[in-house]
Amino acid sequence: MKIPDTKKLAVIGVIVVIVVLFFVLDLQQYMNLAYIKESRENFQALLAQHPVLVTGAFFIVYIVVTALSLPGAAVMTLAGGALFGFWTGLVIVSFASSIGATLACAVARYLFRDWTKQKMGAWYDKINAGIKKEGAFYLFTLRLIPAVPFFAINLGMALTEMRLWTFYWVSQVGMLAGTAVFINAGNQLGQISKMGDILSPSLIISFVILGIFPLAVKKTVNFVRAKTGKAKVDPDAPKP
Repeated sequence: MKIPDTKKLAVIGVIVVIVVLFFVLDLQQYMNLAYIKESRENFQALLAQHPVLVTGAFFIVYIVVTALSLPGAAVMTLAGGALFGFWTGLVIVSFASSIGATLACAVARYLFRDWTKQKMGAWYDKINAGIKKEGAFYLFTLRLIPAVPFFAINLGMALTEMRLWTFYWVSQVGMLAGTAVFINAGNQLGQISKMGDILSPSLIISFVILGIFPLAVKKTVNFVRAKTGKAKVDPDAPKP
């Protein structure tokens, strides 16, 4: 009988404890726009007093949320724009989300890749041959399409042999446009002070962009792939 890997069991144990504490302590109550808006003035006062501490805390929490695929990353992205402003929020969220995604990929790879490789056999080698050929472009395409779940990309790439550095920088660049759209929406959302502000042109434009962004990305990616002789991307197509 094979002896369980105690290091892997320890990693799983730590992850389980953190996830359980997240829900037991009801921390998700802070991951909503209503709470963020109510606390915005207090947060900004605290930010003015302790800029490094508050910014660092937000950065670390965002990394943990994305690394463990906890609920709230999308709301935290909007909060980054509402609380820090567009440019500062964009820098913080862009790096935190990429680092969190890379940590998620690294942990999943450590825990599951060897098992997956044993189970898939020759199929695993075929998949990795394709990843080595155009894996960076494939990952970039997935990161551009918001319809593809964030955690699914992290887990899927963890089971391949793509270098973590490649995974990180491609994710950083690929997620930048979508992050900017959400940060801008959050920045405008943070400026609402009365009901009439909901109809402000800047806020309406932000949400219009959020709506058409996935379609625009899909059209652009398929145009580029058609020019290079590659198959079109259709994230909504049924999987074989």
